[in-house]
Amino acid sequence: MIKKQNKAIFLDRDGVINVDHAYVHKIEDFHFIDGVFEACQQFVAMGYIIVVVTNQSGIGRGYYNEQQFATLSDWMCNEFAKHQISISKVYYCPHHPDKAIAPFKLDCNCRKPNPGMLYEAIEEFNINVSSSVMVGDKLSDIKAARAAGIKTAILVGSGHSLSDEAKDHADNVCASLQQVPALL
Repeated sequence: MIKKQNKAIFLDRDGVINVDHAYVHKIEDFHFIDGVFEACQQFVAMGYIIVVVTNQSGIGRGYYNEQQFATLSDWMCNEFAKHQISISKVYYCPHHPDKAIAPFKLDCNCRKPNPGMLYEAIEEFNINVSSSVMVGDKLSDIKAARAAGIKTAILVGSGHSLSDEAKDHADNVCASLQQVPALL
């Protein structure tokens, strides 16, 4: 029996879901970007599963630990659940090739622009890449999507400037996640 493939919306976290205050790891510092819940409700209504893929080098740099990250991620997923939105999973990379402490100082396959987190989700959730979408706010998000074979890569500004190179590599550019459902 062939298992049905899922289509997914891959979301970067900082700058897409929440305001990027740099190394956000406390609930009191986590501020959802306007329209995130409404956009995600629309994604769910369109049949997408939602997967978060986020670089978290703050762990590797020693700014916060994996338990603090897990606590914040659980809280964030619960906030989505209050809006009838299920986050299938939050994947994260704690590594950095230069600016980290052992054992996190390494050049890994999971840190975007490498596609490791996306590959893991694709395998775990039987995701069809040709019907899936990556939404990020940096060139590394777009490059990870391309490397994993994700069909559509969308760049969101969420109040900060975007590099011309990132804009050139994206399929679409939006002000925020709130505008993405209209593109699908």
